[in-house]
Amino acid sequence: MAITEDAPPGATERAPARHPSDQGDRRLSSPLVLTLVLLLAVLAQSPIRGALGTPLMQSWMTVFVAVTVQALPFLVLGVLLSAAIAVFVPPAFFARALPQRPALAVPVAGIAGAVLPGCECASVPVAGALVRRGVTPAAALAFLLSAPAINPIVLTATAVAFPGRPEMVLARFLASLLVACAMGWLWQRLGRTDWLRPPAHGAHEGATKGEAFWNSVRHDTMHAGGFLVLGAMAAATLKAATPAAWLRTAADNPLVSVLALAVLAVLLSICSEADAFVAASLTQFSLTAKLVFLVVGPMIDLKLFAMQAGTFGRGFALRFAPATFVLAVVGAVLTGTVLL
Repeated sequence: MAITEDAPPGATERAPARHPSDQGDRRLSSPLVLTLVLLLAVLAQSPIRGALGTPLMQSWMTVFVAVTVQALPFLVLGVLLSAAIAVFVPPAFFARALPQRPALAVPVAGIAGAVLPGCECASVPVAGALVRRGVTPAAALAFLLSAPAINPIVLTATAVAFPGRPEMVLARFLASLLVACAMGWLWQRLGRTDWLRPPAHGAHEGATKGEAFWNSVRHDTMHAGGFLVLGAMAAATLKAATPAAWLRTAADNPLVSVLALAVLAVLLSICSEADAFVAASLTQFSLTAKLVFLVVGPMIDLKLFAMQAGTFGRGFALRFAPATFVLAVVGAVLTGTVLL
């Protein structure tokens, strides 16, 4: 008979370790999912071909591809330039370049957005860096609103999207600059320090400049590119699937058309380098309504609200976003009435 040693008091018998393969891996891997999708596509190729061959889908694909192909080069160029500015231009440069008096610093910061390309995804962290380096919040907020709306890339894209309409480019520039400065002055007069929570550190601190640049490019390209695709899909759906009578009814009512495109700009959250092509595709609407779309979008949308809340605090975003929306709509309508 074999003799075994007694286990120590209180000890429990440990079950033998089991290899994961004994239970089977129940998770779906990416190659397996891709294989299943391709298999389903092959099996359903006849119905898919029939659906894509309908006039409705052909019209949808035409608008979608046209908007995406036209906007993509401007989006990529804007992402590259905004990443370079955010990483290689020191925030202290802006602090030295702005006047000490807040009332003068606001328009200077707003005009600085015209010469510093950057999409709204980059303007929020840059504005946070300005506040962190001691720039008056009113000037930083004016730059936050103007940079993605009136920089050279955006204005060039607007000119390409609206050929033969230089007044559209001028109207976008003036309306956006007017709203940015008005919001800066409004914050200077009514804003409170306890509403603004300055960021504690920059998004790229701790990494080399090269790493920060390419990380920013990859993030902004995927982020902005995804919203561009969604915006192009929405524009194509409006053009192809929405009954023409509905669009004419909305477009014929000036108030409804303005509010509809203002809300659409907030919901679509398209990058400012690409939104002009989406606006140009909405041919049923007036130029003033399209201008509202172009002024509202770069200043307040869903992704911007989330970024502003994360950078400056939820209390700031809940006050800043509605005020920006109202001023952007009013400023665009007034400018469009005069120039368009």
